[in-house]
Order: sequence, then structure tokens, then C-alpha cells
Amino acid sequence: MDYQLANKTALVTGGGRGIGRAICKALTNEGVRLAVCDINLESARETAESVRKNGKEAFPFRLDVSRPVEIYDVVAQVRIRFGKIDILVNNAGICPRIPIDAIKEDDFDRIVGVNLKGTFFMSQALASIMKEQRSGSIINISSIGARTGGVAASSVYAATKAGIIALTKSYARLLAPYATANAIAPGVVDTDMMKIPEEQVNSIVAQIPLGRMALAEEIASLVLFLASPAASYFTGATLDVNGGCFMY
Repeated sequence: MDYQLANKTALVTGGGRGIGRAICKALTNEGVRLAVCDINLESARETAESVRKNGKEAFPFRLDVSRPVEIYDVVAQVRIRFGKIDILVNNAGICPRIPIDAIKEDDFDRIVGVNLKGTFFMSQALASIMKEQRSGSIINISSIGARTGGVAASSVYAATKAGIIALTKSYARLLAPYATANAIAPGVVDTDMMKIPEEQVNSIVAQIPLGRMALAEEIASLVLFLASPAASYFTGATLDVNGGCFMY
């Protein structure tokens, strides 16, 4: 499928591994020029190098999305390098597994800072650019936890992912009619974040009608769709991708 994304520029947060790396690879395979952002610069470099081997254009940036000053600095650097930013993928996120009755203030602030604050200020930084360009696409990675409340050890994570869905709607209204903002809410995805005991994985998979976890590449394919002209009438939407374990 031709997503008609050639020569566009994308900025992907959390691009160093997992879903973020799969998104980066999928975008560059469609001819997108890429800024790979991650708090771990070495991971960002590995992603950029892996796609450059195939003749694609990608550059790594270290970015802590919980710090707005870093966000605006990196966005400025990306604009200098590429001249424009057409696609923002807010993928950076953390999910420390801490029981709800054991969460400390520092834990709470860290999870909210990366997941929700980071998404807000990344979107804010790109909103003015997209309005100026009169085009663009913001794609936020939420979670099935936003729909279900998560489990006892991921309560704050789930709350931030629900907040991301609300922010998506806010930015969709702000950017209309020139640019779009949408979210993807994955279920269980086979990434390093799911490195838990096998019996727990089996228990989770048993509750999924399709009988397996999602692949990171399956999430990436939806990013391509939402960034493409084929999704030009999608805005403020959240696409649930969970194998049928939660039907909204």
C-alpha cells in the first residue's frame, strides 16, 4: 500500500525500542525523514543506524519529554535540520509496576511527567508549527488501560493513558481544519515492556479472543494509516487495537 508519505518529516518520541522502533522503521520504509527521540541516546542511535543501513534518512536526539525546555530545544533542532515537521508520534511512556497502595509521590510525578506532561508539551510545541504549515498529523499512543483502568500495579499509568485520549480530542479541536490529532490504544503488545513471568503472559493471552499478543509492527501500520491522506477525515479518534479483549 502506498501511504503517500514520501519526503515528509516525522518526529517519534520513545523511538529507541519496542513500539517506537517499529514505528520508526515503518515510517522510513515509506520515505519519511525521521527524528528519533529517546531519553536513551544510544537506543535512539541504534534505531537511526538500523534504518540508515537501508538508505533512509534518520537522526537521533536525546530527549526527556518530561522537561518542556528539552522538548522545545529538540523541536528547534529538528526544524533546522529538516525545515518542517509533518508528523508527531507521541510514543514515549513508562509503566513501572507498583501496587496502587504503594505508589509514592515521586513515582506518581515521574509517570505523569513522562506519559501525560510529555504528550501535552510535545503536542503544544508542534501545534503552532502545524497551524503555520496548515497541515500535519499528531498521533498519540494510549493504551487499553485507558479504557479499563489497567490493573492494580498500573493504575497511574492507566490514568495517564486516559488523559492522553482527552488531550487528543483537545488538540484535534485546536488544529482543525488544517491538521489532525488521533490516538491508538493498543492492548498487550509483544515488547520488552511485557517481560513478565510466562504464566502471567499465558493468563493474559488466554483472555484475548484472537489468542495472541499484538506485534509492534501492527501498531506501526496504524500510525502509517493515521499519518496518510487516507485518514484525512479522522481527527479526535482513538483506535482500539487489542485482539478483541476489550470491545468498546
